[in-house]
Amino acid sequence: MPDYAFPRELLDQPPEARLGYFKSFTIAHPLLKEADAALKQAIQEPAGWSLIFVYGPTGVGKTTLRRRVEKHLKESMMEVLRQDPGLVPVASMEAAAPDSSQFSWKDYYRRALIALDEPLIDRKLTCQVRSSFRDARDTFGRALTDPRAAGLEIRLALESALIHRRPAAFFIDEAQHLAKMKSGRKLQDQLDSIKSLASLANTVHVLVGTYELLPFRNLSAQLSRRSIDIHFPRYRAENSEDYTAFRNAVFTLQRHLPLTGDSDLLPHLEYCYERSIGCVGLVKDWLTRALALAMNQNVNAVNVRTLEKTAWSLDQSERMARETVDGESDVSEKEEKRDRLRHLLRLGTTSSATAPAAARVNPPARHVRQRVGQRKPVRDLVGVAKEA
Repeated sequence: MPDYAFPRELLDQPPEARLGYFKSFTIAHPLLKEADAALKQAIQEPAGWSLIFVYGPTGVGKTTLRRRVEKHLKESMMEVLRQDPGLVPVASMEAAAPDSSQFSWKDYYRRALIALDEPLIDRKLTCQVRSSFRDARDTFGRALTDPRAAGLEIRLALESALIHRRPAAFFIDEAQHLAKMKSGRKLQDQLDSIKSLASLANTVHVLVGTYELLPFRNLSAQLSRRSIDIHFPRYRAENSEDYTAFRNAVFTLQRHLPLTGDSDLLPHLEYCYERSIGCVGLVKDWLTRALALAMNQNVNAVNVRTLEKTAWSLDQSERMARETVDGESDVSEKEEKRDRLRHLLRLGTTSSATAPAAARVNPPARHVRQRVGQRKPVRDLVGVAKEA
């Protein structure tokens, strides 16, 4: 009899219930634990930063990471919530991809207010003042959800909501969509808006996305100082520890497939790695499709044929792998990057970094060309008689 890791009573449930169980199941593999611990530490002890960038390849499990941290923040603030029910422990939203080439900040502000559970936002009005023909002053306004409402008014409403709700963190999933903008607008302007909002409301903003977030990190020295990076990588096949951890993750997932038979995927581990590029989240999505197909065909286990029918194509896997490898190359701490930094600071190359301080040679002084008719600096004699 197979060694079931799921509740046995699931086998008596309809396919929808079994599929729902596997969709909700998450596995705490090593890389997820490392990213989870780093993100919790960055939120709980923000040492001068207001932005946290969490990036990694597609399908690595960034959404799972976000949900784990959200659950932790809610549980850790239960006592505070009892004392002040008006607080919101954490809020999250997905940055919607614009229909055109321009990112809509008004739409973003409205979605953020909804994520904060701001009450009656469809009835709250923007306040404007006009003068009547009798020189009497009166007010009028539009609802915050009105497309004609001023963006500044909606932003002020969001700032007020963040200040009063005091969430421990505000998550922005798929944050790479912030880069969708008109050609005339700078990318730095987009990030400055988020940074300013986070600073004014004193709320840490966590931007979660793919490697397309990398250009956001170092747009200016001010942004670099006020932000921190958390890289959530995939498992690398050339690393024996990584490959073993990937194998253990696949083994755990196969034991939670609610089928009567034994789904033995380890003989096809290399194939699983090839089409998932080493991302556990992609394996989970793949096995979810395979489970649905197996139940639809009344098969008692997921086998290699089921995997092949539900796998990503070679072109799709190659595209994901290429973008991931390019992103990893940009993130890696290369020696030439350190050499450039040391050159800017006049510390010499990395080969001299470990040498004693006394052995390091200072860079030669630059030669300054003298102007025509200008004397060279010499010491004049003082206090000597003319006869001498």
